[in-house]
Amino acid sequence: MFEKVAPFTLKVEFEGGAHQVIDFQPVLRGEVYGPLNDTRVFDQACLDEEVHTIVWPNGADFDPAT
Repeated sequence: MFEKVAPFTLKVEFEGGAHQVIDFQPVLRGEVYGPLNDTRVFDQACLDEEVHTIVWPNGADFDPAT
C-alpha cells in the first residue's frame, strides 16, 4: 500500500506494518525512470498485486527490497 505525500514522494507501507517515506526524485533518470520526472507520469503509480511492487505504465518499477 502507498500514498503520495509530496511531488515524487510516496509513503510506502511494507508487510509487517512498517512505513517509509521515499523521495524517488534522486533516481529518476535514464530511459526507464527519466520519464517519471513528469508528475503526470509519476502520479500514475500503482501497486502490482502479483509481485507487490510499485509500477508505472511505461514499464518502470521499484522492487520493495530496494
